[in-house]
Amino acid sequence: MIVVIDYGMGNLASVQKVIKSLKKEVKITCDKKEIQKASLIVLPGVGSFEQGMKNLNDLGLVDLLYQEVIQNKKPFLGICLGMQLIMEKGSEPNECNGLGWIKGRVVPIVNSRLPVPHLGWNNTYKHKEENQGDTLLNNFYFIHSFHVLPEEAVECTYVDYEFRMVASIEKENIFATQFHPEKSQNAGLLLLKNYIESYA
Repeated sequence: MIVVIDYGMGNLASVQKVIKSLKKEVKITCDKKEIQKASLIVLPGVGSFEQGMKNLNDLGLVDLLYQEVIQNKKPFLGICLGMQLIMEKGSEPNECNGLGWIKGRVVPIVNSRLPVPHLGWNNTYKHKEENQGDTLLNNFYFIHSFHVLPEEAVECTYVDYEFRMVASIEKENIFATQFHPEKSQNAGLLLLKNYIESYA
């Protein structure tokens, strides 16, 4: 069973709907026993970093998620705010600690020409070695005003929005996206299908 963590930070039903369309058993819950039984944990979310961490702490889920994802190596999918929360530090609206599973921080998007938030469809790509070009991946839907800055070696894809930003992160059993695959039509559905079928 796939568990979508219910911590009061939105867009849970749309994620559940897409997973159900893949003929997978999925439940929205904050129940610790259900999370422990899950084959895959999904942490979506929209809103502020500080509120997201407060809600996870208030529900007593921070230590449990650490145990399941980091210690037990359970597959984990973070989406939008769910990707940002796995970093060490956030700054929305005030600086605070995150889950700390990946070294790095979450900072505001600062653009001189393009509007913030970064809203709409953009191509992502995987950066190769210098002079080898970039591999174009797919077109996904973004909406965010903050972006992650990893400070350790992780597999990343990127999106350009006046400057290069991280679009997704992969490290061992952790996969997280800044974009919304559940809102990204065929490309997002294919990404979720391929990922979920690897684990659940």
